[in-house]
Parts: sequence; C-alpha cells; structure tokens
Amino acid sequence: MPERLQKLIAACGLMSRRQAELCISEGRVRLNGRIARLGESAELPGDTVEVDGVPLRLPERRTTLLLYKPRGYVTTTSDERGRKTVTELLPQDGERLYPVGRLDQFSEGLLLMTNDGALAQRLTHPRSGIEKVYELWVSGWKSGAEQSLREPIGIDGRMTSPAKVRLLWQKDDTAKLEVTLREGRNRQIRRLCERAGVVCTRLKRVREGKLTLGGLRPGEYRRLTEEELNYINEL
Repeated sequence: MPERLQKLIAACGLMSRRQAELCISEGRVRLNGRIARLGESAELPGDTVEVDGVPLRLPERRTTLLLYKPRGYVTTTSDERGRKTVTELLPQDGERLYPVGRLDQFSEGLLLMTNDGALAQRLTHPRSGIEKVYELWVSGWKSGAEQSLREPIGIDGRMTSPAKVRLLWQKDDTAKLEVTLREGRNRQIRRLCERAGVVCTRLKRVREGKLTLGGLRPGEYRRLTEEELNYINEL
C-alpha cells in the first residue's frame, strides 16, 4: 500500500518524519528517477526511492530495544558539541537504531531505540494517548505546588494537557512525586517545576504505556518481548 514519502523514509529507520520532510523539500529525495515533491506517495517494494543517491530499503530485521538512559547522555544519534549520546550505550554491530521520543540530557529512565519507523510513529503520535509516567524529586517544596504542577502550560504556542500528579513523600522542603503525562512536550515537567517555584533535582521516566524499566540499571537495555511488541502494534 503506497505511503507518503516522509512516512516511508521514517519507516525504513533512516531519519524521523520531520527530517524526511526537510530532506524532500531540499530536493535530496528522488522517486523513480526524478526529484520527489512533498505530498507524493510510494511503495516498497515497487517504486524506486533514493535519498542522497542511496536506494531506500525496508530494514531486513526490525529491532526495538528498551534502554535505561542514564543522566548525562543526549537523546540523539550524534552531537556536534561532543556530548555522550544514547547510541554509545548500544551494541556497535552496524545496526542503526534511533530514539523514540526524547529525554533531556539531565533526565534518566525508559527510552525506546528502534529501526522500525512505523512503530516509532505509532508511539509518538498524539492520538496514541500513551501515558508516560515519571518519578520527580524536587527541593523548595511548598503548599500549592502540587496543583500548579497539574495545570496546563503553554509550550511553543500551544497548551499542554493537564498532568496527573501524586505526592509520594515529603520531608521539610523536599518531596518526591509521580507525574503522568500523555504528551511529554519539550521540557514539560521542568517548565512546570519552574512555574510552581520548585527545583527539579532528579527526573526519571519509569513507564510508557505498559512498558516498564523492570530490573534494568542505568546504561542497560533489553529487547522487547513478543507480548510487548504485540501491545505496541495494536495501538
């Protein structure tokens, strides 16, 4: 079944859909021998799609790993500033895996890595409604902060959905909370903390839908089980 070119490129694990759209706009993608245009569709096998002169092929083996991302690593495949990237934690066997979503450099926890672009799109599309659960440690805790953390906040000109917030424990002005999001927009929890007047001292993603860290330690990873893959494919 034909698919939009940017979706097809992402499904092959070459880059994200947004990066693919930019690539098409720059004239770097050819469809059946001619320069492709945004909005066109293709099918593999069947059509010939080239990106920067290299024929596009569906991955022979689709791999998805669940990684416990440690603090100090950036969620990207390369970094022009020389910072440590999450791909350095994975097997260096030539198989290129890409992060699904993001965790900022100073956050830790559950991060999926895959070469299955269709799976990545299902997980990151807003309509999937997948809950992302975080453990949040803060200092400067004060009365009213919990309610402020729950309320929507404007990010990039659009309001977020309300967060679910549960206080796990509090001692003096320090506290630990469980925060559940359905979007996970850019630095959303850290922005909520700033608005609430508390300081985020540690942020850890512990669950995404039915996927959990289990017994993984920072820097460790595992393959998804058949049951977990079936769960994602049914989203």
